[in-house]
Amino acid sequence: MNRLCGYIKEQAEINFLNLETALKTYDRNALVCGAPGWRYAYHAIHSADKWFFNPNEYEEPPFHKEGMDNPDNPCDDILSDSQLLEYLNDVRLKTRAYIEGLTDDMLYEKPSNCGFTRFELVLLQFRHISFHTGMINGQTVERTGRFPVYSGAVIRQGPYDE
Repeated sequence: MNRLCGYIKEQAEINFLNLETALKTYDRNALVCGAPGWRYAYHAIHSADKWFFNPNEYEEPPFHKEGMDNPDNPCDDILSDSQLLEYLNDVRLKTRAYIEGLTDDMLYEKPSNCGFTRFELVLLQFRHISFHTGMINGQTVERTGRFPVYSGAVIRQGPYDE
């Protein structure tokens, strides 16, 4: 692993930690744009699972149902928070292993059958995970008046920023 990949690994871990904290503090059934919060959590995790690597060569997780990853689509299946946290951990480990296998030079390459470089895919997912973590945390702040801990340059502990 090279220097850029080391930074990417560090920041990916922080992104996943922030999403995990959001999942441990949110109201899974509170509506966000008309869909329950858990659907946005799944959407963010699923996107990281698919788009961090190569969205055109991807196998859905076994529990996935068609359209479940889009909160605007109706879905009769419901994932529990423990399922979401387990999936998040699986994606975190998969991402960590992927990054550890990269070199800085590989970041400029496009995976097979993909229109984006590996670096673009990383940046897209950093933005996407942070965006949806913020959405979920905003709902938590509105509901509880408490702000979930958010790590940035420094890793912070605890569920709430108090």
